[in-house]
Amino acid sequence: MNRISELLGIQYPIIQGGMRWVARAELAAAVGNAGGLGFISAHTHASADALAREIDKVRSLTDKPFGVNLTVLGANAGLDYDGYVRTIVSQGVQVVETAGSNPAKYIAEFKAHGVKVVHKCVTVRHAVKAESLGADVVSINGFECAGHPGEDDIPGLILIPAAAEKLKVPILASGGFADGRGLMAALALGADGINMGTRFMLTQESPVHPAIKQRLLEATERDTVLLGRSIGDPSRVVKNSVSLAALELERSKNVTHSDLYALTGAQRWMDAFATGEVEGGAFPAGIVTGLIHDLPTCAELISRIVKEAAAIAQRQLGFSAALA
Repeated sequence: MNRISELLGIQYPIIQGGMRWVARAELAAAVGNAGGLGFISAHTHASADALAREIDKVRSLTDKPFGVNLTVLGANAGLDYDGYVRTIVSQGVQVVETAGSNPAKYIAEFKAHGVKVVHKCVTVRHAVKAESLGADVVSINGFECAGHPGEDDIPGLILIPAAAEKLKVPILASGGFADGRGLMAALALGADGINMGTRFMLTQESPVHPAIKQRLLEATERDTVLLGRSIGDPSRVVKNSVSLAALELERSKNVTHSDLYALTGAQRWMDAFATGEVEGGAFPAGIVTGLIHDLPTCAELISRIVKEAAAIAQRQLGFSAALA
């Protein structure tokens, strides 16, 4: 048991990211039952009451720890974030993953009620700030990740050890992880565990439509693109007709956020996740799709990752012994 496992009360330091629309009760419970930590997404739900029902649903499926992702974005200003926070606290949720804008307001509230906070960020400076605000864990997202990787373009191979040099709290490595090789690499780089989004999206318990899953299984490491660079809000999505049209639009002059949103808005890709329209939206996915070739259950996936990691550790220990 390492620092992450002990702190979060789980068997393995393997975390399922709080992906919007995807991170629902069935997925989070399956990850928890398999020994990891699953998250549900608060802003998937239109109200605090709906979130409360989803929390109840998780508890009907598992007695293991789970968490709630609270991603605070200006684009979602109409959502009842204060209501989400009250629900998380009143429902006795043990762990929250904060992301997006400055989490100071919410971290203070969660800490006052004994809720452990994992803050997701994409730079070392933001990780240090989150630690100073009281975050219990920092999840550091490399350039490889799905969704918003920031504007510094720093891959995990550099970002993870750079964060480890500065932080005292445990670190989760996020972006580019799918198997035991990734887990061992993250640990070697100074992280205490891994946070996986795309890999858990491609499991049996994920609610994503089978046609979208099949498209992602066929993808290579070259089949994602970054949209939104021109407006200072890059986002990694799957390469399809919608995302390529958005890239072409960005090459024009004076493109605005609203121009891009017509093509890349969240509602479009969430609808695509539900209907299976592979050309229906610019849906988020990480470069790691190129390493994913099957749709296991969460239990099969976590068991396989642990066995792969153990085999790698055994081989490396043998190599070290030979050198000694």
